[in-house]
Amino acid sequence: MPINILMPALSPTMEEGTLAKWLVAEGDNVASGDVLCEIETDKATMEFEAVDDGTIGKIAVAEGTEGVKVNSLIAVLLEDGETADDMRAAPEAAPAVDAVAEVAPQGVAEKTAPQVVPPAPKGERIFASPLARRIAADKGLDLAGIAGSGPKGRIVKADVENATGTATAPAPVAPPKPAAASDVAAMYADREYTEMPLDGMRKIIAARLTEAKQTIPHFYLRRDIHLDALLEFRSTLNKSLADKGIKLSVNDFIIKACAMALQEVPDCNAVWAGDRILKLKPSDVAVAVAVEGGLFTPVLRDADTRTLSSLSTQMKDMAARAKERKLAPQEYQGGSFAISNLGMMGIQNFDAVINPPHGSILAVGAGEKKPVVNSDGELDIATVMSVTLSVDHRVIDGALGAQFLAAVKANLENPVVMLA
Repeated sequence: MPINILMPALSPTMEEGTLAKWLVAEGDNVASGDVLCEIETDKATMEFEAVDDGTIGKIAVAEGTEGVKVNSLIAVLLEDGETADDMRAAPEAAPAVDAVAEVAPQGVAEKTAPQVVPPAPKGERIFASPLARRIAADKGLDLAGIAGSGPKGRIVKADVENATGTATAPAPVAPPKPAAASDVAAMYADREYTEMPLDGMRKIIAARLTEAKQTIPHFYLRRDIHLDALLEFRSTLNKSLADKGIKLSVNDFIIKACAMALQEVPDCNAVWAGDRILKLKPSDVAVAVAVEGGLFTPVLRDADTRTLSSLSTQMKDMAARAKERKLAPQEYQGGSFAISNLGMMGIQNFDAVINPPHGSILAVGAGEKKPVVNSDGELDIATVMSVTLSVDHRVIDGALGAQFLAAVKANLENPVVMLA
């Protein structure tokens, strides 16, 4: 009998998701454990595996479809010897259930009564639903010691909840669910407002930044940087480059200074990769660019080896194309570090949110005339810019981040080194 594959609940709070990408096509043969598709939940993009062997007879939901309800039909799997004609006899998809309830991991309607399969021997692959794996991790349970009652012995939610074992870590307290849109709207029922549905970019920004603040242990390092030498140096360079139509901005110098600092403190040129740290060799610097309805972070690759004029030219080009939504994905993905400059808008200082998987981001404030004590111990006036480095403590420790920020400060306060 053909098997209905249903939209799974990949998190306890998931009620619907986006079928981001199919990794199989109709007519493809699949084996248990093969990845069928990628599903975007409210928190992340997750792979969805097959439980049974067979042939994909029908794909019911096209990739890119948003708002696919949990437990709705997304595909039909044909067993050995079955054809497309047999799909007419396939059982209807089960009605939607509470998103917190366990859904058969691949949405398979069980054809026989549940049968408990003994725990897998050591060394063998363990099949378990994503929800079961998450609960087991929270409770500190070893899946190898749990008998599965799902299809072909797959471990499901009930198996983990009924299992006993020594917990290695306390279960985290579930975060409070955000207020429903209808509840928020009800609060303002007597006020005039315009409802603005979220477009794809805003949804991604909301999801990514929520992920960043909930999962990345941020800490912050602040320095004041004196800009007078840089401003004078920039003025001299711009006069000499005027005939070529090149005008360097302070931001161009900041990009170059940070790229060089990543080489001077290479352990900061790193990203978080889940269970490891990836340490990059080139300095690929992302720069936040505001666009209508959101922002892009174009990545300037190999910025440490580039001239100031080439960085300036490329940055202007990428910023212009970002505002027209014409950047290719490879132009705004990657990098280990980012710069967010609101100083040009008059902001004195701020704390930026790290864009995962980056290890850090530099928030740049405005350069302002301030009274300072000079090297001779006398009161003086200087142009001072405040910067804040937001750091992922999983990747970079405090002393290391301080070394990086000191290198950025040294490069900007002695700008001639950036031409070496």
